[in-house]
Amino acid sequence: MLLVKLMFFISGFIIVWAMVGYPVSLKLIGRLFKLRKLDKDYLHKPTVTVMVVAHNEEKVILEKLHNIIEIEYPKEKIEFLIASDNSTDKTNEIVRDFIYKNPDKSIRLFEVKCRKGKTNAQNEAQKTVTTEYLVMTDANSMMDRNAVKELMAAFTSEDIAYVSGRLSIINQGSSDVSNAEASYWDSDLASREIEARIQTITAGNGALYACRTKDYYDFNPIECHDSAMPIYYALKGKKAVCNHEAIAYEKAGEVIEDEFKRKVRMNRIILKHILPDLRILNIFKYKWFSYFYFGHRTCRYLLWISHLLVLIASALLFRESLFYLMVFEGQVVFYMLALARAVTKNENKFLTLIYYYTVTIIAQWFGVYRILTGKAKPFWEKAESTR
Repeated sequence: MLLVKLMFFISGFIIVWAMVGYPVSLKLIGRLFKLRKLDKDYLHKPTVTVMVVAHNEEKVILEKLHNIIEIEYPKEKIEFLIASDNSTDKTNEIVRDFIYKNPDKSIRLFEVKCRKGKTNAQNEAQKTVTTEYLVMTDANSMMDRNAVKELMAAFTSEDIAYVSGRLSIINQGSSDVSNAEASYWDSDLASREIEARIQTITAGNGALYACRTKDYYDFNPIECHDSAMPIYYALKGKKAVCNHEAIAYEKAGEVIEDEFKRKVRMNRIILKHILPDLRILNIFKYKWFSYFYFGHRTCRYLLWISHLLVLIASALLFRESLFYLMVFEGQVVFYMLALARAVTKNENKFLTLIYYYTVTIIAQWFGVYRILTGKAKPFWEKAESTR
């Protein structure tokens, strides 16, 4: 039973540390660095290309085009590039028509002939970019007018290679699902704020971010920039930071099916992200980044297996003590409440939180399953409730 107990406590630690221990420790550490702030230089206005990646986005692409041309930035220093990932609807037609009607704007359409996903489209389109910086954004993410100016202001030194903006959920009150996602996202942004202030963030977000064109790297299409870029730069001794004054507005999924699909897609390379590079463990070289990655990423990416192991171990040990019995019963009640919420559609906030968390863990399992069966793919069907 020693092995079972070891399995129980290690898995239990991973769960508790990921969900409670790390966020609490980060707040305490943040107080030690409370005087550190993100430096900004609003005189830094290099040439910029705003790249929008789209696949069959006829519902939102026109709104996105109107949105980006309203960005506050010197006209002679900004270009717009729509990278259409083999769109088969009216996306390309709408973009061409918009370009024709706005000859005073520097807008280009780059058509990817074979659909291989967002990252591949970015890889291909980036090779046509001649500006100093790249700002990348999604077709359904509406940018604040000052977003580009804020992103560029954060590049105050050569060691800052990546700047992530803030994704603001605009339909938080539309459903209990979107509310749960917005609440989760807000807490995650708070952690990133502290990580950036101390050293570097462990992940960005695909809605809005920027890098130097010369620092761009062609990642495998199965990967996504928001998880791959910060790690890549950190291992090169550079920084990935966040400037949450650079804002993009987006809808969260309003039904659990949409959020579930999105989370499965996010976990398409979860096994690799548990520990993508052994060098991360070298705390003497990478300092706080090692600590941040273990708590914010590794432990979270292990939740799927940790929950199963704790359930199995407590089921085997509950006759030994009241403690193991309470843990086992607590898990059974937790999952029964999640099931009750799924069946009854009850909008009780407490039940929704349990349900949302359980769905997140199940999505990780689906991600692992797709990896092991070779079904993980670099592209996905978009969630219609976010359009």
